[in-house]
Amino acid sequence: MDRISDLASKKAAVIFTKSSCCMCHSIKALFYELGASPAVHELDQDSRGKEMERALRGLGCNPTVPAVFIGGEFVGSAKDVISLHVDGSLKQRLINARAIWF
Repeated sequence: MDRISDLASKKAAVIFTKSSCCMCHSIKALFYELGASPAVHELDQDSRGKEMERALRGLGCNPTVPAVFIGGEFVGSAKDVISLHVDGSLKQRLINARAIWF
């Protein structure tokens, strides 16, 4: 869990993903489209990926990826991020965290 917290706090937007996950790809694309450049951690390509996946599951991530953090705060998974985007608050959260500027 410490590793997750440490990585999540190093950048304004952080996404934990797996390279084979289509929803992970979609969430990354959404962030790029909004002008954010998130730190992306591919759990299936990290030697400690399984350990981090267990920690994400402990946070309530089910499925465990994508797991999104904005401003060091756990936002949720794909459905949570899409809900924020649909209601218009995702962009503002990214602005507030200084992940994008306007």
